[in-house]
Amino acid sequence: MKVRKAVIPAAGLGTRMLPATKTVPKEMLPMVDKPVIQYIIEEAVAAGIEDILIVTNRAKSAMDDYFDYYPELETRLNQAGKDKELNEVRRAADLANIFYVRQKETRGLGHAIWRAKRFVGDEPFAVLLGDDIMRAAKPVTLQLVEAAEKYGASAVGVQKVDTQAISRYSSVKVSPLEERIFAVSDMNEKPKPEEMFSNYAILGRYVLTSSIFEILENVKPGYGGEIQLTDGLRELCRQEKMVAVDFEGRRYDTGNLNGFLEATIDFALDHPDTGPWLRRFIKSRAGEL
Repeated sequence: MKVRKAVIPAAGLGTRMLPATKTVPKEMLPMVDKPVIQYIIEEAVAAGIEDILIVTNRAKSAMDDYFDYYPELETRLNQAGKDKELNEVRRAADLANIFYVRQKETRGLGHAIWRAKRFVGDEPFAVLLGDDIMRAAKPVTLQLVEAAEKYGASAVGVQKVDTQAISRYSSVKVSPLEERIFAVSDMNEKPKPEEMFSNYAILGRYVLTSSIFEILENVKPGYGGEIQLTDGLRELCRQEKMVAVDFEGRRYDTGNLNGFLEATIDFALDHPDTGPWLRRFIKSRAGEL
């Protein structure tokens, strides 16, 4: 079971980040010196992924342009001797083999994943949600890939969340296999606390077998009247093995303003060009508050 492909659903309307996302895709909002989606693609590449499909909509052609060559800009940078900037511009275009398909109507995350059927074929594949940035010593996608390959199973990334927060996520029913890895037997989407299976919630990373596509073709609309990926995964874990990986690392939900700012500050503090200045700035501002 070798995972070589990844799918990034990025067709959402970004309503939690309006008005900025009225004309700028939320995945293209700059976080320090790179757009959000570049961090996600870099994580996939670090996990050994070679081919990446981004599921977009008609308003998100900026992503296609960003991960392409820009000869006019590159020529200007070369002529100006700005080698560092030139290398960064070219590196973004050369990260991976990136493909695109549009979700022509808003029908939910499950439908967005189903749109990747022809791209994936019969292979296992990773899914990285376009809102979620992970910060970890070992890439979170790699943690899932290793578990999926070890057990010959689909894998979902989970962490414990507070009981009152579980209604924002999918709760999984698990039994332990080894440290930080569990067998999955059931799950439900956005449950009330009294309906949850456990405090383990799925958080934006998956490795799935191609069996999910036939399931998604037949699953009925669920929560919110949309085709929910969780409903497809629930059927998948009943048909074949699935594991949950309690991944090591921190997840940032950059689809909302607070999560976006948290990620921006943390990554800026670690950036060699901004970290020292930002520490001084925060200390100076803290003294004024």
